[in-house]
Amino acid sequence: MIAPQKPIGYERYEFKKWEHHDAETIVETPVSLTVNGEVWLTFMCTPVNLEEMAVGFLYNEGIIESMDEVADARLCEHGDNVDVWLSHAVQQPTSWKRTSGCTGGVTAVDLLAKPDVSFDGSRPKIPPEAIMGLVEQLMQAQSLYRETGGVHSSALSDGERIVISAEDIGRHNTLDKIAGLCLMNNLWPETRLLITTGRISSEMLQKAARMQVPILISRTSPSSLSIEMAERYGITLIGYARTHRFNVYSNQQRVGQ
Repeated sequence: MIAPQKPIGYERYEFKKWEHHDAETIVETPVSLTVNGEVWLTFMCTPVNLEEMAVGFLYNEGIIESMDEVADARLCEHGDNVDVWLSHAVQQPTSWKRTSGCTGGVTAVDLLAKPDVSFDGSRPKIPPEAIMGLVEQLMQAQSLYRETGGVHSSALSDGERIVISAEDIGRHNTLDKIAGLCLMNNLWPETRLLITTGRISSEMLQKAARMQVPILISRTSPSSLSIEMAERYGITLIGYARTHRFNVYSNQQRVGQ
């Protein structure tokens, strides 16, 4: 198994003098995905929740719909390959599109097509104070970040508390890990909000839609395409969320008392 953090040493120059420091840094490592005995692709990721990431990726790509289709998902003894066996034959996508995801995300999904989901125009309703409270809960859940820095965190909430959280060097990987954790533990809440430290790209928006999340909250900015997609999908997109403020870029009707 590969540890998610690694001891390092560095030299700091401060106040006109050098000082040595020992610390830990986040690990970035290649992990391949094998489906029914065929290598599909290689993730660049942080080696934690790898089986969940693989299953969540297949779900977010529309390859599987439930755990009933997964016969086995197992990390190899060296920690550099996740073997997923499905209960049916599946065709590997003929082409993968490089996305703007950290560490080089890939997808075979048409990001311009509307997913097969339907969101109520005004539900769920969430007060502004609850949004800011969830941002604070996400910060408290960042265990790897506190140890190493340099890692993204995302969490799925039921509107009141965090149900599942995940960390990875790639922001897109955190959403795949959350999808996999929900699938493998049967923990889908009825009300679903996603909170993330990562920038909202079109890929992040697509994954949120696939997970049937009507409210997506980020600590940073959305891209122009993700705003267009959020309007088209009916997703409330919130950016630059802090414990005292946030911006709403689409479908503001869900934010209020």
